[in-house]
Amino acid sequence: MSGPEIPITIRPEASGDEATIFALTETAFAPMPFSEGDEQHVIDRLRSDGDLTLSLVAEDAQGENDQRIVGHIAISPVTITDGAQDWYGLGPVAVWPELHHRGIGGALIRQTIADMRARGAKGIVLLGSNVYYPRFGFEHHPQLRYPGPPPEFFQALLLEGELPSGVVSYAPGFTSDA
Repeated sequence: MSGPEIPITIRPEASGDEATIFALTETAFAPMPFSEGDEQHVIDRLRSDGDLTLSLVAEDAQGENDQRIVGHIAISPVTITDGAQDWYGLGPVAVWPELHHRGIGGALIRQTIADMRARGAKGIVLLGSNVYYPRFGFEHHPQLRYPGPPPEFFQALLLEGELPSGVVSYAPGFTSDA
């Protein structure tokens, strides 16, 4: 069900947000056929490993002076076999299912791109919809490879410099045995 965009504020994750982010991510990915069902654990592992480079939450106002987290996005470092530095992986991105198509995910992605550009990141990669993410500038580049899923779903956004070439590896927290 689509609806009008809702007003949100975006802020960095704060102490005490962890349980809500866990529940939100678990709920958001539960119906997804491509999900392995562990995205909420990935975020916890990234956080505990010190690899959660950027973690933003979106809040909306439920009532007077009452904010609730309605979305979350994570960024973590990646390595590329050509040695390129300052590249990051976007994801997971989660929004409560009843609030999909309300502009929350897009706002989180745009803020993340702006924040990473301000931090001097060279680029961002992601594994996701090749219909949704191109609207933010992401595109498939054959010289950046992520083995496993269909290549067209692995996309990159160059923020500065030259596009690297090689195999991309995500932070260890993305593997269930990390």
